[in-house]
Amino acid sequence: MKKVLSYLKPHTWALTWTMVVKFFASMMDLFIPFILAIIIDDVVPKGDPRLVYLWGGAMVLCALLSVTLNITANRMAAVTAGKVTLKLRHDLFAKLGDVSMAQFDSISLSSAVSRLTTDTYNINQFLNRTQRMGVRAPILLIGGLILTSILDVRLTLVLALTLPIITLIIYVVTKKSVPLYVRQQRVLDKMVRVMQENIVGVRVIKALSKTTYEQERFDGVNENLAEVGRKAGSVVAVSNPLSTLTLNLGLTAVVLVGGYLVNQGLSRPGTIIAFLNYFTIISGAMLGITRIFIMSSKGIASARRIEEILEMEGDQPLLPAHPADSPWHIVFDDVSFSYGGVGDSLSHISFKLKQGQTLGIIGATGSGKTTLTNLLLRLYDATQGTIYVDGQDIRSIDPAVLSEQTGIAFQSDFIMAATIRDNIAYFRDIPDEAIWQAVRAAQAEAFVTATADGLLHEVEARGNNLSGGQKQRLLIARALANEPRLLILDDASSALDYRTDAELRKALAQQHRDTTSIIIAQRVSSIKGADQILVLDDGRAIGQGTHDELMRDCPVYRDIAEVQMGAEQTGQPVLEREVV
Repeated sequence: MKKVLSYLKPHTWALTWTMVVKFFASMMDLFIPFILAIIIDDVVPKGDPRLVYLWGGAMVLCALLSVTLNITANRMAAVTAGKVTLKLRHDLFAKLGDVSMAQFDSISLSSAVSRLTTDTYNINQFLNRTQRMGVRAPILLIGGLILTSILDVRLTLVLALTLPIITLIIYVVTKKSVPLYVRQQRVLDKMVRVMQENIVGVRVIKALSKTTYEQERFDGVNENLAEVGRKAGSVVAVSNPLSTLTLNLGLTAVVLVGGYLVNQGLSRPGTIIAFLNYFTIISGAMLGITRIFIMSSKGIASARRIEEILEMEGDQPLLPAHPADSPWHIVFDDVSFSYGGVGDSLSHISFKLKQGQTLGIIGATGSGKTTLTNLLLRLYDATQGTIYVDGQDIRSIDPAVLSEQTGIAFQSDFIMAATIRDNIAYFRDIPDEAIWQAVRAAQAEAFVTATADGLLHEVEARGNNLSGGQKQRLLIARALANEPRLLILDDASSALDYRTDAELRKALAQQHRDTTSIIIAQRVSSIKGADQILVLDDGRAIGQGTHDELMRDCPVYRDIAEVQMGAEQTGQPVLEREVV
């Protein structure tokens, strides 16, 4: 909670001014019953209408000032809470972008979404209501007790007896509700995850007629969330009735004691009426404090979840640079990697590539192909071994420098709702000439020019108005647009037909001769002309060499090639020239 509260420091003056305005607004509320007691006990007996009008006007003035000042303070509170939440949400989003992929995996996407939305909203409401009632309620409570003690100390003591009971109620409710709200937010994470899976996979769900199953799965999470909400609500719901009951019993005691004192001539009617008004004010203040503590339960739970991310320390430090002259552009030296320390996803991988050479990677699903590219992009750090880029340990290279030199295209990558040009440039300062060159190399020129607006054609979110092949060619164009020194195509041509795939490889060989390429593919034809081919199986290299060497020495590769060559001969035509 301390980390979140530190965001209030830049707004100290605004918070102080809000408290000052709230203080004077609350004092105006407290003066009204006091003036009423004076009118009833002192002014009315004199029979002078002018004095009644004068003191009545003072009551009206106090009421008007109270309304004006409260509105002003509430607006200031809303502005301050909004600014704090804006900064908090910005820093949280930035932190989520800075954490390593291993750390992000531990958070999960659904939890990140709920923390950015629901948790920051809870904090906004907590800060807003705390400024509005957190200042006003204590002033009304303390000020009311002081003024009632001036009017009648005996009646004040009767009222004061209720305060410890209400304090105990608030303490117990807060202690029990905070863990429940933390649990509620975790269940909300699960519901967000289920919703995301349904939205992303809506076509598959409909195609397989699993709508009913997904509805039942969502209902299960929804019922779990509702159950946790009911438990938290049942605990919180106790506070207001018990507090109200305690205050009403106190009010009854005040009326009985006050009536006895008036009957004995020890108090005056105006004092009793004013005291009853103060009792109403004080009871409202106590209920306001109760609501603040209830809101603080959600705020504290949300603050803890946000602080978990904000206080994360980077687990990928930038090591001191020790550049060394090396003839190799990319080197994997006995690299192994494990997700979460459970089994190796890659085991003892070694290879070397010179600038402009091509490495083809092939293997079954789950063999570690994408994991290898994740390590090369330093999305994760190897658990064993070292990766070198231009003779320098990849852990000592600035991530921004590494990303500027790399072009990457995945099989299913991010496409935003924007123009074709914006999707290719992706907020990089790339001239149209370079974009068109990338479009032609990616074999996307035909479908881009076929649209009415060309590069300015609007693409829907996730590329819903593009075919699978058009999406992949768009992603390949994005990877090529910045003239990368290192190009990674992670099964990025799987939706292309054989002829288009061959034309793509031909364009890469002619236009990007100096680009080191790593091509992950399921087709032997896509990597046949690579300088090296790496055959992976369960994270291990079971074959490494050229196409001809693997056809001779690697039975797994030879079986894949023979099966696919047979399919190609009976399927679509394949260009005879194989180039990379």
